[in-house]
Amino acid sequence: MKNSILVLAMLLLTTITASSQTNKAKNENTIVIIHGAWSSSNDWQHVSEDLIAGGNSVIAVNLPGHGSDNTPISSISLKLYVDEVKKAIGSKQNVVLVGHSFGGIVASQVAEEIAPQLKKIIYIAAYVPKNGESLLTIAQTDAESHVGKNLIVDEKAGIASIKKEGIADVFLADAPKQVADYVSNNLKPEPLAPLATPVMLTDSKFGKINKVFVYSLNDHTIGYSLQQKMTKDAGIERLYSLPSSHTPFIMFPHVLAQIIALEAK
Repeated sequence: MKNSILVLAMLLLTTITASSQTNKAKNENTIVIIHGAWSSSNDWQHVSEDLIAGGNSVIAVNLPGHGSDNTPISSISLKLYVDEVKKAIGSKQNVVLVGHSFGGIVASQVAEEIAPQLKKIIYIAAYVPKNGESLLTIAQTDAESHVGKNLIVDEKAGIASIKKEGIADVFLADAPKQVADYVSNNLKPEPLAPLATPVMLTDSKFGKINKVFVYSLNDHTIGYSLQQKMTKDAGIERLYSLPSSHTPFIMFPHVLAQIIALEAK
């Protein structure tokens, strides 16, 4: 049996009290969601709606060059992503960062730079870097990932894409066909530069922040073995698991929202 907390919808929902279901008052925390590569804030709509309905303050950040944002590829950097998140947070305190996939890299660097404003980082099927690592350096160690055989890199254009026929398998193998087809037909290329940029983290700032991880057990983007290694290396002991592909916000949005809400308290 995998060494983690296996979260199923009925089990989790029965642990939530009636008062937490009906209390719509705003809490003092702000939940900031950072999406991953080849994604956008729109993908987190259902999770965000659930969190807001439960009385949480939520900011879903859309990183430059993603979704409907048309920032030129040449202008996009990891620093730009980090600055965008910091701008969204402003002077808010008790911030709970939620980072999915590459969003874990961004969240980690944000945490280093504004550590006193943060309460916690919740990594969801995410990269948890060490000082000096980038997404690419971590991903190259992942023998279980299906990304490599489907990756198309255009260094001249500064972008990376996934073969159309491989998108569903890589990201959302458990999604309904109509959802998989929509994503496959609308996936935008990903800027390369941020993926190759190492983070600069310290034990005194990033290292002191409370961290939680949600495993995606059937993930073809970040293999389960790598997820386990990253949590062990980072000393993360508060663990959840979902029997999902790399996109639990599609197949398990309500359960995922409950986990985030629970950890944000």
